[in-house]
Amino acid sequence: MAKKRNRNVSKSSAQVSAVNAPSATTRRRLSSTEFDPDYSDIVHDLKRIGILAASFFVILIVLSFFLR
Repeated sequence: MAKKRNRNVSKSSAQVSAVNAPSATTRRRLSSTEFDPDYSDIVHDLKRIGILAASFFVILIVLSFFLR
């Protein structure tokens, strides 16, 4: 896993953000909407793995009939 880096904030922007700080309810709402992961690639990969696994089982079953 990659190391997480902390963002360096200059003093001038820290003072501006302290003056214009949003209320606690706004912070909660923003933090819940900021994290929006996209799992479409993972779902695609899992479907492909499932199809491959099912096809391998079918091939093994068919081969078991021929090898007897």
